[in-house]
Amino acid sequence: MDSAKTPKYETLPVLEIALDIANPRIAKWLEMYGGTITAEQMSMALGAADDSEGEGGTTFHSLREAIKTSGGIIHPIIVNKDERGQHMVIEGNTRTLIYREFLEQKAKGNWSQIPAMVYDGLSQTDIDAIRLQAHLVGPRAWDPYSKAKYLNHLRNSEHLTYSQIVDLSGGRTREVQDYIAAYHDMEKHYRPLLESDDQFDPTRFSSFVEFQRRRITEAVFAAGFTKDDFARWVKSHLLSPQSTVRSLPGILENPRAREVFLRDGAQEAIKLLDVPTPDQALRDASLIQLAREISRRVLNMPYGELQRLRSHIDGPENEGFCEARDNLTRLCEDIASSD
Repeated sequence: MDSAKTPKYETLPVLEIALDIANPRIAKWLEMYGGTITAEQMSMALGAADDSEGEGGTTFHSLREAIKTSGGIIHPIIVNKDERGQHMVIEGNTRTLIYREFLEQKAKGNWSQIPAMVYDGLSQTDIDAIRLQAHLVGPRAWDPYSKAKYLNHLRNSEHLTYSQIVDLSGGRTREVQDYIAAYHDMEKHYRPLLESDDQFDPTRFSSFVEFQRRRITEAVFAAGFTKDDFARWVKSHLLSPQSTVRSLPGILENPRAREVFLRDGAQEAIKLLDVPTPDQALRDASLIQLAREISRRVLNMPYGELQRLRSHIDGPENEGFCEARDNLTRLCEDIASSD
């Protein structure tokens, strides 16, 4: 983005700001309406997305209560003023709608004006860059499915190259390709299995990302199954937790494990796989001892070893590292939970 284009801080009349109906976090809920989208329908969409985390890592209703208690927002919304003088939200749909709701309800406080950082005459590329910084690599992250939906929009609707998308998002080409491919697979093979869009579960997206790994895709096809079969497994929660997708190659090549998987799911099937028995020292070590030793070895890993692992990105070693990461993350989340 042109460094000369810097935003100005202003307070804008909240009723004169156009909401961004192309926002990927809510686009999946708005597609059912068609035609002109009203603020009421936008509100319904944001309410329907309440189970997903919204701006700033909170839900629509909890964010609304926080704003009401504080008497306003801390972080200004981001707006673009186009050639017609129309102010369009780039980042801050939810907060703008909450201000409108409070204004209509005549809630105590000043809700007619909203703080905004206003850009003047941004190109679509500039707008995409701001969205990506705010929602893909910034603190107000979209859920993975919404990220993939937006990446697909950039690639296949705005026809950006992978290099351009990577430059904007700061990610890796392989990651962008996997997200877009996973989005296509989910839309083509998973969504048609559902009786209505209400049953669509965007949290299942991670399974389709894992499916993009070549060794997993090849194992599914080699066993005589298809992408439609994989989507049915996801829908039936046979692959739960979603990290069990990585165990499909071992499960599908083992006749007994495959039978159990198709009946009871991956977690039960994994129990039938051959697991190397650790030596006595590893079995006797405490979890914290193992964690510290892993940390020490990672910090002291030779660069050549890192390069070797990078050259076999879909290899069993990296699969094992990812599985350990997921289990440690889950443990830390459980420890931090107040439940």
